[in-house]
Amino acid sequence: MSLSIRNQIPGTVTAVTPGAVMATVKVRLAGGQDLTAAITLEPVKDLGLTEGTSVRAMMKSTEVALATSRVEGVSIRNQLPGTVSEVATGGAMAVVKVTVDGGELTAAITKDAVGDLGLRTGSAVVALIKSTEVSLATA
Repeated sequence: MSLSIRNQIPGTVTAVTPGAVMATVKVRLAGGQDLTAAITLEPVKDLGLTEGTSVRAMMKSTEVALATSRVEGVSIRNQLPGTVSEVATGGAMAVVKVTVDGGELTAAITKDAVGDLGLRTGSAVVALIKSTEVSLATA
């Protein structure tokens, strides 16, 4: 199956914590970082997600925010440090590719944000991704 979601990083489930309707799934990415996905219970069961399951963590580029350093005092659980590898700007929007340990992420952000943050190839950034915006697929 082909998907339009460019952000797909392999990893392994390290924990599943079910709730009444949703579960949090902790994933150790190929580069060693930890990522949290908040998904409904049905896919946890359908995909057979348990500790040790190989998965791909996926998130749309529009759901990846960038910061120039780690952010404290925010509810966003997933903060992956990386380095900008490419910036492509258009009239209003920009696509920023970020190399993180074990993969690459693409963030679709405004052209103004690129300028305000001073982003260019080689810039150190932190990719911010809400756990509710992370989807999982079995590998």
